Amino acid sequence: MKKLDYIDGLKGIGALMVFFCHFVFAFYYAAYSLTEDAVNTASGIEIAIGRTPLNLLYSGNAAVCLFLVFSGFVLCLSYFRTRDKKRLKAAAWKRYFRLMPMILMVNMAIFILMSLGLYRNDEAAILTKSTVWFAGFNQFQPNALQMLGESLVGCFLFGSNDYNGVLWTMPYLFSGALVVYLAAYLVGENPFRYVAYGVMLLVAVKTDVYFSGIFLGFAAADFFCTREKGMELWKRWWALPMGSFVLGLYLLSYPSIGADMSGTMYGVLPPAYTTIYHLAGAALLLAGVLGLPGLQRFFGAKPFRFLGKISYSLYLLHFPVIATFSCWLFLSLYGKMSYGLLTSLNFVCTLVLTLALSALSQKYLEPVSGRLIHGISNLFTGHKKG
Repeated sequence: MKKLDYIDGLKGIGALMVFFCHFVFAFYYAAYSLTEDAVNTASGIEIAIGRTPLNLLYSGNAAVCLFLVFSGFVLCLSYFRTRDKKRLKAAAWKRYFRLMPMILMVNMAIFILMSLGLYRNDEAAILTKSTVWFAGFNQFQPNALQMLGESLVGCFLFGSNDYNGVLWTMPYLFSGALVVYLAAYLVGENPFRYVAYGVMLLVAVKTDVYFSGIFLGFAAADFFCTREKGMELWKRWWALPMGSFVLGLYLLSYPSIGADMSGTMYGVLPPAYTTIYHLAGAALLLAGVLGLPGLQRFFGAKPFRFLGKISYSLYLLHFPVIATFSCWLFLSLYGKMSYGLLTSLNFVCTLVLTLALSALSQKYLEPVSGRLIHGISNLFTGHKKG
């Protein structure tokens, strides 16, 4: 089965955008809030940027929507290509053990960092004018049982994220995946299955809209793998996927704050549906890329593949680095150089450190999941043979 490198590349870009988001929110909060009291530049340029498509570079909500749609797309690719339901069963029971070990290891590291008093985001937030967003993270007495509960159960069932803020997405990546596997198992070969997909989307929109990201990606994977003539036409009429890609970028770049955008290119859109715009934009962008070989080659380039390879570790590790190392560096050098120069230096150092740690984690820590799954599989296989 041919690997879709461009999907991995896009997932990597999404993870990097989440890093950009949290760094910008921590040190240039006005770029998100669009309020003058949080400005850290003489010109207030961060507010101007926040009202343009450039805000997509650090739009955390858009990045999460991209990540969910692309994750939903890859979940059942092998099933739709082979129609082997055993793959669905195997993927379902392995899902928890793929996600949990890295979460546990990162949360254990966070527990140690908190116990040593190395989280200095509350101090830094006062100087960066991001107290509303940045100051409150991890400002409590760490408790080992609480940390274990969040790592092993809470984040998957309830989105518990006291120790690592990014874990709020885990119910979608875990429970959403299980729903998708079940749907594929029950109706994956039914000619009317797209009606079922529509019902899934409607329920998600009415209950928790982020689940629809996983479901949209899942439906796109079905069409991509099983509708050869439809995909041929989509690729042949290149203007359609190009339009889909451009419209997707436009919707994704709608400012996450959801404020009134009158007088900007987003003024025609009601501000109350930001997440829906981002989810629709992610789905349209995916549809566009699937129909444009040039974009597939671009997003499948080596740098993006590298980001895709480390995307899970990057997603889990970046915020502890920002809340500890970035804040320490900022507080150590504050007042010794201009704010802009300091945050630029801080950004480069933080990015290099985060990528390095993510690469090491991907190489040495993520394989723990595979070994755990292999051990459990051998255990049950041995019992069956016995």
